[in-house]
Amino acid sequence: MIYASRVFAHALIDRLYDLQIVQNKFCRRAADAPRYVKNSVLHRDLELSTISKYIKDASERFFDVASNHPNPLLVLAVSYEPPPPYHFCKRPWNVLLDPPDDLTVEVEKLIELNKMTTD
Repeated sequence: MIYASRVFAHALIDRLYDLQIVQNKFCRRAADAPRYVKNSVLHRDLELSTISKYIKDASERFFDVASNHPNPLLVLAVSYEPPPPYHFCKRPWNVLLDPPDDLTVEVEKLIELNKMTTD
């Protein structure tokens, strides 16, 4: 999946949104949840990250591993300067700079709220 996440880092936001819809439908079916249960609640209860969060986490792991790799060419590839935000080519490194989508923000808020109530 790490290779796939780097490919999805180049995907259009609309396509990632479509993938998120599919993931939400699978979550709803797997949990046998009614329609009125929010997607963010499903993700929290199933302990499943959103598509954008997964891609961001996988990209962070990839760049962390690559930056400490013994191959100097790989380390050099990691240390490039990202293109400006208006540039048409989106590289995986830029995924780390993107703000999280609304669903991811809501899921993370619920997780934090859940942690505070259990402490």
